[in-house]
Amino acid sequence: MNNNDRDTLIKTSWELHALVERSYLANVAAKNSDQWLEKNRLLLADMAIHLLQTAIKPGELEISRLKQNIYAVLVVADDFIPDCGLKNYSQDFLQRSSVMN
Repeated sequence: MNNNDRDTLIKTSWELHALVERSYLANVAAKNSDQWLEKNRLLLADMAIHLLQTAIKPGELEISRLKQNIYAVLVVADDFIPDCGLKNYSQDFLQRSSVMN
């Protein structure tokens, strides 16, 4: 990817992030309410945008940041596909990769 395309993508990702984050914060859904999954969809989108930003950031890939992004996606995605055991896997991933270090 050339630098101009990378810069454009990063700039656009921050604009998307701002929109998604505003929508997430404006959603006052309580856990287990009808709108809770919609709010979590926004959180999942936010985490996916952070993953994109980590992946396309200039320079070497920041592995610790990548691990944090993947962990966050796994935790939030568990609400949507609970039969896959993502919550358990995310805990295993956390322990094996020292995500928070």
